[in-house]
Amino acid sequence: RRSHGLANQPTLESAGLNLDEGRQCVSRDGVDIQLTSAEFRLLRYFMLHPGQILSKSHLSEHLYDGENERDSNVIEVHVNHLRRKLGRAVVETRRGQGYLYGGVGG
Repeated sequence: RRSHGLANQPTLESAGLNLDEGRQCVSRDGVDIQLTSAEFRLLRYFMLHPGQILSKSHLSEHLYDGENERDSNVIEVHVNHLRRKLGRAVVETRRGQGYLYGGVGG
């Protein structure tokens, strides 16, 4: 038997995705989608801020606890991995501004 964590662990639902913080996993239509720890944290942050444009530096500070990876493309890499796993429409690039989680799958 698999434990599904504590009943009071929060879950986020958006765009047909279910993010389970207790199990540290994401699923769509009951099928688990494997994400790295960084991808999970990034997706969680996007899901907590739907419709908001989030800059790369803002996302980097959140992902790396204040250590700003200004000269790195690490956020772009994680966003591209999320798009590959979840669908390109999930995260939209706003040129010169950052990224927008629209809450639409596909």
